[in-house]
Amino acid sequence: MQLKILAFGIARDIIGRFELPVELAEGANVTDLKNVLINQFPDFQKLASLRVAVNTEYADDSTTLRSNDEIVLIPPVSGG
Repeated sequence: MQLKILAFGIARDIIGRFELPVELAEGANVTDLKNVLINQFPDFQKLASLRVAVNTEYADDSTTLRSNDEIVLIPPVSGG
């Protein structure tokens, strides 16, 4: 299935753009997506945490993805 991933913050910097098309097998989950991202962009391994939102809600690693889902990468945030 073809997915469109939206990236913010340092995730966007790592990818080099706001939107990224990703091809995954039907039935893939968030862990599968993270593995593909790390293979394509090794700098994702350097992030202490990377949250994924699916359809405006935080998703855990076992969440199954569907081709019409809105998927957003949310990098760790720090501030002062």
